[in-house]
Amino acid sequence: MKLFEPYNLGGVELKNRLVMAPMTRGRAQADGTPSDLQVEYYRQRATAGLIITEATSISSQGHGWVGAPGIFTESHRDGWKAVTHAVHAAGGRILLQLWHMGRVSHPDFLNGELPVGPSAIAAQGESYTATGKKPYVVPRALDAAELPGIVADYARAAKLAIDAGFDGVEIHAANGYLLDQFLRDGSNHRTDSYGGSIENRVRLLREVMEAVTAAAGAERTGVRISPNNPYNDMRDSNPLATFSAVAQAAREAKLLFLHVMDPVKKDHMLSDGSEQIHPALKPIFGGPLMVNGGYDRETAEAAIHAGTADLVAFGVPFLANPDLVRRYAEGASLNRPSFPTFYFGGEKGYTDYPALA
Repeated sequence: MKLFEPYNLGGVELKNRLVMAPMTRGRAQADGTPSDLQVEYYRQRATAGLIITEATSISSQGHGWVGAPGIFTESHRDGWKAVTHAVHAAGGRILLQLWHMGRVSHPDFLNGELPVGPSAIAAQGESYTATGKKPYVVPRALDAAELPGIVADYARAAKLAIDAGFDGVEIHAANGYLLDQFLRDGSNHRTDSYGGSIENRVRLLREVMEAVTAAAGAERTGVRISPNNPYNDMRDSNPLATFSAVAQAAREAKLLFLHVMDPVKKDHMLSDGSEQIHPALKPIFGGPLMVNGGYDRETAEAAIHAGTADLVAFGVPFLANPDLVRRYAEGASLNRPSFPTFYFGGEKGYTDYPALA
């Protein structure tokens, strides 16, 4: 099966085409420094062709999840060094995902300050704070003069990631976080050069791509998008046009890969009757395309065989099966995931899932 064949990603030889998807797990230390549990968690899953870490805050302003890690201090960098060393010692490859939560953070994480976004529009939903769930608040609309500072935060975080030993970074522009908020006309109502037209709404992501590739190298930078995902109250009037422009921007930035979260459905059709978007984006981007969204061994192999994807990222299957590659290769049964421990806790539901004997 092609899924288990080696794959050359920008000069880096991957053992297979199975990617461990980024998954927030909430096990970092209080200051955002990775814990010993995280070292073991990622080491256990090093048989993946590639690991993409959980979303990692690029700044204190971008933070907004209990137990989420950061990559904006020397302590963070040094904590991640232990993770990369363990994964590399086990023969794996690992990228760090760069994250700014934007409007879906909460004042509880920001010393009472409002979270920021492209416009003063609250998302529908709730934030998971240290004292329980609380409704999202109306964010403060960022002034254009503040955006170069945020771009610089991405670049600094990318450099710290490379210094920590990561094989590269992934820019998180999906799932309703800051960069996704700028991309979509449901959340971006700006009237300046960062709002209105698709070209303007893609501008901030373009600038982040330029800054991150300058810091880490284009050959070590990917980007993740989620055109069909309404998570965190995301909407766009023309997602195909918007994300086609994103794919073109990624091509012009010469990024290593485009990672598209696009739910797998039979014959590329989604439950609402619309089509998956990633097949249309692949020729626009022109480079390696990674897909994610409910794939299993069979649907992943079908996507690679059909040429609509080059790599497939698996979330929950890797969460519950540290030896997922072997289980899929041997056709073995999978562990049952423990949903109550997905985002909180210690080793239970994190590093205690059994591997095959």
